[in-house]
Amino acid sequence: MASFAQWIAGARPRTLPNAVAPVVAGTGAAAWLHAAVWWKALLALTVALAFVIGVNYANDYSDGIRGTDDVRAGPVRLVGARLATPRAVLTAALVSLFVGSVAGLALALVSAPWLIAVGVGCVAGAWLYTGGSKPYGYSGLGEAAVFVFFGLVAVLGTQFTQALRVDWVGLVLAVAIGALSSSVLVANNLRDIPTDTQSGKITLAVRLGDRRTRLLYHALLVTAGVMTLILLAATPWCAVGLVATPLALRADRPVRAGLGGPELIPVLRDTGLAMVVWSAGVALALSLAG
Repeated sequence: MASFAQWIAGARPRTLPNAVAPVVAGTGAAAWLHAAVWWKALLALTVALAFVIGVNYANDYSDGIRGTDDVRAGPVRLVGARLATPRAVLTAALVSLFVGSVAGLALALVSAPWLIAVGVGCVAGAWLYTGGSKPYGYSGLGEAAVFVFFGLVAVLGTQFTQALRVDWVGLVLAVAIGALSSSVLVANNLRDIPTDTQSGKITLAVRLGDRRTRLLYHALLVTAGVMTLILLAATPWCAVGLVATPLALRADRPVRAGLGGPELIPVLRDTGLAMVVWSAGVALALSLAG
């Protein structure tokens, strides 16, 4: 039986910034339009957190039963390490996705019912990442999905449910968050290139190889920086987002130095922290200027 601490580790806390940052950014975009609604922001945060945790447990389950996690360079996995039964981890995944779906349904009903269809797409995307007969995470499409779901959908969805419209500021924020969120997965898959290659998990990092994956990580960080400069057209106060630069540089250091394996684990933490700090700073600036 897995301990409580192991179940928490199985939820992959280092990925939770991927849930928090889009909601913070989207709420900032709504505030820019003088339309922030705090209780809708909390509902959106519940959706995002539940879905990220659900994706992580579903990934643990699917990779575990396939044997992909039998040999790992990263943190321990519940099924792969035989700490919990596949059924128990699957149940945890389904419960998390159910909680997110209920919160998402409530948010859609008080905002725009057609968002239910978007929610269904998000649930399907969460499961099919590593689940099903042809998981897209095994075909090099994981980063693209993260960009869409945790960038465009999460940020613009949060803005729309509060303001009932989106604008160019929300789109720029969505691109920046999508790039940073994708960079977390890029770092994760960079670390796992040797073991994923051995197990037949063909991620984008496996396709690109070590050197080009590192270049992609750098490019995604630069993209977020460029988006920050574009946001200055909305208000110069968005320059406060640059306070995340030291964190981004710290995250980039092991990647730039050519480190691998467990030495890349801190990159996920620092990239996530940079994303949260950036989103909070920019959201605050937009709220004050809106």
